[in-house]
Amino acid sequence: MTVLELNRRAQAVMGCPNRLDLVPGATHLFEEPGTLEAAAILAVDWFVEYLPRG
Repeated sequence: MTVLELNRRAQAVMGCPNRLDLVPGATHLFEEPGTLEAAAILAVDWFVEYLPRG
């Protein structure tokens, strides 16, 4: 089973808002230049959208 398949299974059972984004060119450890930063930006976008402010 691939990491992507495992993530899709986890996503299917989550009871909260979620989304699965793919970072082009990234492997599962984000070792490639720029991929960890791209994943961090996606995470920040999710937090800004779904966490209450205050």
